[in-house]
Amino acid sequence: MTLKLLPTIILAVLVLTSCSQNQDWRTARRDSAGIAPDPKSTQDAVVLVYGADAWGWRGWFAIHTWIAAKRTGEDYYTVYDVVGWRSYRNKPVMRVARDIPDRYWYGEKPQVLQYHQGNGTDKLIDAIDQAAKDYPWKTTYKAFPGPNSNTFVAWIGKQVPELGLRLPFSAIGSGYLK
Repeated sequence: MTLKLLPTIILAVLVLTSCSQNQDWRTARRDSAGIAPDPKSTQDAVVLVYGADAWGWRGWFAIHTWIAAKRTGEDYYTVYDVVGWRSYRNKPVMRVARDIPDRYWYGEKPQVLQYHQGNGTDKLIDAIDQAAKDYPWKTTYKAFPGPNSNTFVAWIGKQVPELGLRLPFSAIGSGYLK
């Protein structure tokens, strides 16, 4: 009987230790990871799709995704993302705003999932922007099965096939569209 309980005990310990007091989302890294081209020295248009491990224990199996875009000649990035806790303040969960493109996702370093730069990228940004405007769940968030941040990025990928986006299996909620 003790051997049968061992996996459960190990799992419980792992969950509890990953949710410890010394891991606080309020003090977790949110600065630039230094991945995106510097917008002040890069004249080309740029589109980056990022993914980073989700916060806390969810990061064991799920990622959070977002899109950053910079048009030709702009000296800033526009970030397209969905975050559920915005709804707690009666705000839309979808946000399109000037922001740090490659920000650590609450301590987790982002990875580039898709990258476009140069010719044709401004047209891609126009299509991404229109897809974001057309997103049907701007005020709705559900971690599982969706709609969530990954549903949003998958939606944009479906509306803008030129993006060539293929989200990984760990982008839970990306299948919400099917």
